[in-house]
Formats: sequence, structure tokens, C-alpha cells
Amino acid sequence: MIKISSEGENFQIILSPNRSLTGKYRWIFIGSIATICLSIATIFFILGATLILPFAGLEVAILSIAFYLNFKWSSQKEVIYINPQEVRIEKGNNKLEFSWKEFRTFTSFVVSKEDKDNIQLGFRSKGQTIYVGSFLNFDEKEELKEEVSNIISELNSL
Repeated sequence: MIKISSEGENFQIILSPNRSLTGKYRWIFIGSIATICLSIATIFFILGATLILPFAGLEVAILSIAFYLNFKWSSQKEVIYINPQEVRIEKGNNKLEFSWKEFRTFTSFVVSKEDKDNIQLGFRSKGQTIYVGSFLNFDEKEELKEEVSNIISELNSL
């Protein structure tokens, strides 16, 4: 997902993965699956199939871990600030984990094509390339490429 905002000559681009479930709906979904699975396992336990309940608990635990890892991955965010003086990139999940800042005049926008269906976008300065939007799909990367090119053109025309 790409969100672009601007205040005069200052542009902010927020990148995040697409999420079908957010907030409390994630926990409602996991809770409903766990409730159904454990209810069925309890009925089988009462009927005499005692090994079903521990394996159902194991299944719910593994499913919860998988959902937790997916929710953690989908909470990552990248913010790109572009203004006439500098380019700043901040990356992280729920807190800032990486920050990079460079003068805009020393920075170039890089589009590298890995294969026919995959491109990488980044900013290069002083031999260092910071790639952004690795979690975006191809169409979103194309949109980001166009938007950043338009922002750079607009700032260059000032």
C-alpha cells in the first residue's frame, strides 16, 4: 500500500504491505478457529478419543505462531521523506529500526530490473544503495516508480 502526502515542497511516502485483516478482527479470526477446533476436540475427548485434545491444542498453538509471524511481517512500514534539501528513509515494524538521510543533490533514484516481472527501487548515494518497497507487488512498484519520478521532477523544476 502506498500513501503519498505533501506540504508545499515536502513530500512523504508511506509504504506498507497489503493486509486483509487488521486490529481486533485478527484476534476474532484466530479466536473463532481456536474455539471451533478445541470444541470439536473436547467432544471427541469426552467420547473416549483422548489423544485428539492434545493434538488439537498443538494445532492451535502452531496456527497462532504462524499468524503471529504473519502479523508481525505485515506490520512493517517504510517512510520516505523527500524535500529540496534531503532524502530520508525510515524503516521499521512498530518502532524505528533503520534510518538513512542524505542530501538530495547527492542522491539518485535507482530502478534495477531483476527479471522481466520484478524490479527493485532504491536511493543511491556515495556508493550505498537503500532499497525500498521490497514487499510491494509489481503494480505498486510501478506506481511508486512513477510517483517518485514525478516528485523528483517537480522538485528539480523549482
